Amino acid sequence: MMNQREKHDRMANAIRFLSMDAVEKANSGHPGLPMGAADMATVLYTRFMKHDPKNPAWPDRDRFVLSAGHGSMLLYSLLYLTGYEDITIDEIKHFRQLGSRTAGHPEYGHAAGIETTTGPLGQGLANSVGMALAERILNARFGDALVDHYTYVIAGDGCLMEGISQEAISLAGHLQLSKLIVLWDDNNISIDGPVSLADSTDQLERFDASGWNTMRCDGHDPDAIADAIELAHHSDRPTLIACKTTIGFGAPTKAGTNKAHGSPLGADEIAATRKALGWTAPAFEVPSDILDAWRLSGLNAGKKRKEWEQRLAAAESEIRTEFERRMRGELPGGLDGAIAEYKQKLASDRPKVATRKSSEMALEVINAVAPETIGGSADLTGSNNTRTSQTKPISAGDYGERYVHYGIREHGMAAAMNGMALHGGVIPYSGTFLVFSDYARPAMRLASLMGIRSIFVMTHDSIGLGEDGPTHQPVEQLAALRAIPNHTVFRPADATEVAECWQLALESAKTPSTIALTRQNLSAVRTEFVEENLCAYGAYELATANGDAEVTIFASGSEVEIALAARTQLQAHGHPTRVVSVPAFELFEKQSDDYKAAIIGGAPVKIAIEAAIRLGWDRFIGLDGIFIGMTGFGASGPIEQIYPHFGITADATVKAAEAALHKKSH
Repeated sequence: MMNQREKHDRMANAIRFLSMDAVEKANSGHPGLPMGAADMATVLYTRFMKHDPKNPAWPDRDRFVLSAGHGSMLLYSLLYLTGYEDITIDEIKHFRQLGSRTAGHPEYGHAAGIETTTGPLGQGLANSVGMALAERILNARFGDALVDHYTYVIAGDGCLMEGISQEAISLAGHLQLSKLIVLWDDNNISIDGPVSLADSTDQLERFDASGWNTMRCDGHDPDAIADAIELAHHSDRPTLIACKTTIGFGAPTKAGTNKAHGSPLGADEIAATRKALGWTAPAFEVPSDILDAWRLSGLNAGKKRKEWEQRLAAAESEIRTEFERRMRGELPGGLDGAIAEYKQKLASDRPKVATRKSSEMALEVINAVAPETIGGSADLTGSNNTRTSQTKPISAGDYGERYVHYGIREHGMAAAMNGMALHGGVIPYSGTFLVFSDYARPAMRLASLMGIRSIFVMTHDSIGLGEDGPTHQPVEQLAALRAIPNHTVFRPADATEVAECWQLALESAKTPSTIALTRQNLSAVRTEFVEENLCAYGAYELATANGDAEVTIFASGSEVEIALAARTQLQAHGHPTRVVSVPAFELFEKQSDDYKAAIIGGAPVKIAIEAAIRLGWDRFIGLDGIFIGMTGFGASGPIEQIYPHFGITADATVKAAEAALHKKSH
């Protein structure tokens, strides 16, 4: 009969050998972290984790985030050992191979039990802050009976060195997210060698200064790890546990060195490790008593789900229905009607407001109907217009509200929003200036890769912001964001288009959205009520030509009104002109070939107007088309002077069109 410590060691060794064998077979990967972190992972999954391998999406499960995603074999081993159907021994044998679920870094959606896509270091840590915040928000709404779980993270030295980690931990400390527990794989090794080559930060002091509870333990002593987690459960702050570990634990010559970090150990070292740890099973085999012990821990953890299901069944039907709807990610029934009614009002009112303001107006309607929207801003609330009458600030201990002051932390904000979207039950949106999408972009890219509903509100979307000058005037950002696969970039032209774009962003459950909005006031360009969402086409004819079009002008956002003014002049000069509004390139590409051909049309002169760079517009105007926009950075000055300075005017458009028509007629 094995004693507890011996049983623990053998269970942890199952992770170590599955990991080193899989990396060896793939001839690629990172064995060091799974070997070093196997003890803390074993303690976490056998003594603490509330999860159910048979029902992996159970809403009140604890969330586990492997922030150090290069150590993916740690997670795959855990999922296989505890009994998740998606990860079979066959999947482990095909680690890092094309088409397998066991990708080089964990990918959300590839297998149950992978809570987020990690790899870019620090992202998982920042996602976990959003998960922990979503848990508290839902707990405030639905109570302890339905929502009461922890978010656990294993992070490495690299996660803590990345700048995003500071944004994430300072936000978590400020909000006192006490159900967030980070286990730091404190092994002093990074790719280049010892961490001391590049860093001498006292991480515990740093976390402590950011409002965290901190402690140290021996990362290879299961009872010490368990005691630390137990203490963390009683803290009123988020907790960092520095678990002192040896990278590549058990490997006789490579343990404790960077040689164990990112490459296979080699057949000789693996044989020597088997000997050193007394592991006699052949590659990819886990002794039956150890596999049974792991599977039993998975079954035991799942018992909590049955108790939770009884509590859910006992809840008032209204609460249960609302909870289930929100966790399914379904929008409330009244939303479409509310937006249609609002669009009718806009058609008669025709407000002349900045699209950032019309976004606030649309959100006032949306937030009244959809209680799951959680707003926010990176310290630009008054500029982004992301707060409405329904969204009061969330603060430490008061999580029942709906607005997050993220502070000046664009990258952390975007990653936390991803964590909220991944957690489920809430739809996060928040704002900054479009130019600072550069600070948020790594997380925006991951939102697209994962296919989740994060909504990024980006105001001050062009040179139209004026006096703040070229540091704040985005010129290449629209093109850069449009380049991200599975990301919809909306640039609406007036209040009606804004309402439609918001509706589309909310409906888009598997594609994140960026909504680019103006600082300057814009006239209404949609003056007739149409029930259909025209922005859903990505591009649509806003104004027809009187006769066969000689000129087609394509434009987005604030430049649509310039296009319309140019059309008026051109038609007065006898040149039939049509205007196409292009609120979303990506949605246009999803239309039928016939529709696309009809929208682009056969006018001899094609012009695009956008106060940004040309990249992407040749799709509409062709290589020989005329582009009215930016070729360099902006300038500082009042908007009235900036647009004429760069030649983005109706007059310049007319002049260019007539010159081209003249050329074509000769």
